[in-house]
Amino acid sequence: MTQDISLSFYKPEHLPELQSFTLTNDDKRFTSLPKEVLSQALGIQDRYPVVILKDDLPVGFFILHASKETLASYSNNPFALLLSSLSLTAVHHGKGYAKKAMLLLPAFVSGYFPWCDEIILAVNHLNIRAKHLYMKSGFLDKGRRRIGPLGEQLILHHFL
Repeated sequence: MTQDISLSFYKPEHLPELQSFTLTNDDKRFTSLPKEVLSQALGIQDRYPVVILKDDLPVGFFILHASKETLASYSNNPFALLLSSLSLTAVHHGKGYAKKAMLLLPAFVSGYFPWCDEIILAVNHLNIRAKHLYMKSGFLDKGRRRIGPLGEQLILHHFL
């Protein structure tokens, strides 16, 4: 069951579990481990690391970006946030935790970023599982594309 899933901004007590995350081989192609992106996110203003918790155990991670410079290549909306680096540790795949987290995301964003009216993200066109997750969680494909490290990325939008 997923009723005990919650979102929390990163706290130092999350670090040991985040450092032990592993990714499936498929996920390694499309996302980063928290330990690969966390220190940079903590060191840059307008980046907000978020932890997906099952009870109090970190099971997932992503970063919210508010920097207009970062957002510029994704959207011209000054009130948008960019979601990046979503990962779920391999042992917790297939349990619905990522979907529950994405369903909690709009309320989380509205609570902490009341000025935000849109969440955007880029998903590789080959990452069918992630694309399906985002679409089932309320993200929309408005036809915008960009080229990423592995080719075409779809820019998806969740309007708040």
